[in-house]
Amino acid sequence: MAILNLSTDVQKFLSEPKKLFIGGEWVEPSSKSYFPVENPADLSHFAQVSTAVEQDVDAAVGAAKAAFEGEWSHVQPQERSKLMLKLADLIEADRENLAQIISLENGKPYTNAFHGEVTITANIIRYFAGWPSKIEGSTIPVSPRGGQKMLNYTTKEPVGVCALIVPWNFPLSMCAWKLGPALATGCTSVLKPAEQTPLSAIRLAELFAKAGFPKGVFNVLTGFGDRAGAPLAAHKDVDKIAFTGSTQVGRLIAQAAVGNMKKVSLELGGKSPNIIMPDADIIKAAKGSADGIFYNQGQVCTAASRLYVHESVLDQTLEELAKHAASHIVGPGLDPETTMGPLVSQAQHKIVTGYVDKALNEGAELICGGKVPSGLGDGYFMEPTVFLDKQEQACISKEEIFGPVLTVMSWHDVEELVFRANDSPFGLAAGVWTQNLQQAHTVAARLKAGSVWINCWNVVDPASPFGGYKQSGWGREMGKNVIDAYTETKSVFIDLSE
Repeated sequence: MAILNLSTDVQKFLSEPKKLFIGGEWVEPSSKSYFPVENPADLSHFAQVSTAVEQDVDAAVGAAKAAFEGEWSHVQPQERSKLMLKLADLIEADRENLAQIISLENGKPYTNAFHGEVTITANIIRYFAGWPSKIEGSTIPVSPRGGQKMLNYTTKEPVGVCALIVPWNFPLSMCAWKLGPALATGCTSVLKPAEQTPLSAIRLAELFAKAGFPKGVFNVLTGFGDRAGAPLAAHKDVDKIAFTGSTQVGRLIAQAAVGNMKKVSLELGGKSPNIIMPDADIIKAAKGSADGIFYNQGQVCTAASRLYVHESVLDQTLEELAKHAASHIVGPGLDPETTMGPLVSQAQHKIVTGYVDKALNEGAELICGGKVPSGLGDGYFMEPTVFLDKQEQACISKEEIFGPVLTVMSWHDVEELVFRANDSPFGLAAGVWTQNLQQAHTVAARLKAGSVWINCWNVVDPASPFGGYKQSGWGREMGKNVIDAYTETKSVFIDLSE
């Protein structure tokens, strides 16, 4: 096992307890309390991070409000773009350090963080850096009842202070999904990262300060949901909440927003159906399906966790899936050979192993995996796992697991298939593998999902909207659609009659 040596910058970054970033300054938490960050690969505690409480929430929201009403409101669109582009450049320049930090706190392979998450984060910020000068209103030809001559036009104005609450599975890029449109529209924000992965957000705040943004535009509160997240979501001076996480917590966020009728966008859970047609390229479909569930240890809201395979190609597909599962090297994220790291925490590991045990008790057939690999110490590791549950009798066919566990079902009738694929409280993503273009479009149109991928999986781009149907969330992130989530539309009438 050849673990990468941490860079000098990362060693220095981790050497001191991390404070809160409020109003452009690093400040001690009101609680005077810090909590450890755990490396899920070896259970070591490698950093100390501030525990924010309600007093800190008040301070951070106050700083964001002051910046919104003050200096930030006078920064012209072109200057906002320049600052954002500088931030993107700083993220890219710090890619090695950020990737190491993400791998340490999240567990994902360093190579995935370096080539994937950090690069994606910079690209998201760059995409939204193009928006400040393109947020426009319109003139509307109205017909007043009195017949007088009227000019009616609309403007798009920033909504105000935004609470950004992000998960641990993509701790840096999920920040960018929300921070990018907030900055582009002229909003200010308070970020609450997941307690499992606070360090990448803190590092982002350091880069943000270096980019030269006005103080208070971006604030970071580390800590726990009940002590920091809940008071942030309910705060009277927060104008919008953007949340990514579980459906259960999403409901609590929505309830907290009622107090002052905040704008809310929610990107929640999924149990995404992935369909292999009998005419599909099975080699390509099996690889795409395996990548769709095993990438990031299966800790992806759009994980391809429900695989429907036509009965005529079921055996061949299972054989290919087992090959892909066996090809993965499970180990610490900082080992260059690792292709699948540990799960993020003891709690998540317990959930995943519990689902595996329950599936076996409910009669699902284990094709491969299903065990905690030996020889890796005390980390939260899990083998890539494939079950066969032809008629969807086991709980793993219905419930979100958030781990590297794939459930394969067989089908023979398209009408029944579409019903089964849509028979879920979630509707985040879906996929179809086929060489029949007409069939691809027809089935895609009938799937109740916010993203449908044909002969691919998990293709996401900053220019394209992302979000879900049903209990997978409210609203859309990314693309031009998200601009509406961070702005208010004002209609202005001017009487031009003499």
